[in-house]
Amino acid sequence: MEIILLERIEKLGGIGDVVTVKNGYARNYLLPNKKALRANEANRKVFEANRAQIEADNAAKRTDAQTASKDVEGKQVVLIRQASNAGHLYGSVSVRDIVDALHADGVAAVNKSMVVLERPIKTLGLFDVRIALHPEVAVTVQVNVARSPEEAELQKEGVDVMAELFEKETAGFTEEYDPNAEPGEIAAEVFEERSEEA
Repeated sequence: MEIILLERIEKLGGIGDVVTVKNGYARNYLLPNKKALRANEANRKVFEANRAQIEADNAAKRTDAQTASKDVEGKQVVLIRQASNAGHLYGSVSVRDIVDALHADGVAAVNKSMVVLERPIKTLGLFDVRIALHPEVAVTVQVNVARSPEEAELQKEGVDVMAELFEKETAGFTEEYDPNAEPGEIAAEVFEERSEEA
């Protein structure tokens, strides 16, 4: 289906471009959200008559988005989630979680449709998420997913929490080693110490 774009759409075109898209994309997304018009003679005339107004409205929205971007740019939101010892979350971090965290942080200009999450967040760590406040204005927010506020603070400082955890686990073996012991036996000195304590 041929359509006339009423705003810039990434990977498609700018205001006034006549592009061909799949019928479902046009009918279900572009036309209902007033991002495009069907490309017929009547709509072309309407678009040309209103082109200056459409471009002025777009410029005003872009200016508002640039103002709002100063509040959002570089923000870091902390999300506390339960996770396995390997760092995999029980579930995943959704767009709604990020928007709710930003709202709690005092950023009201962001809604769910603005968050560009390329793939679901399913592990602990720091993730950069793009926020498209306007088709021509995008900022980056850092999402810090951790199991506790303390872990979040460590991750913020650049510590790899999972690597630290595995180092502690491997360093935790402190029992005496007896090279002559059979498998499953306790080292003789340790056995004597334990029997004395009992």
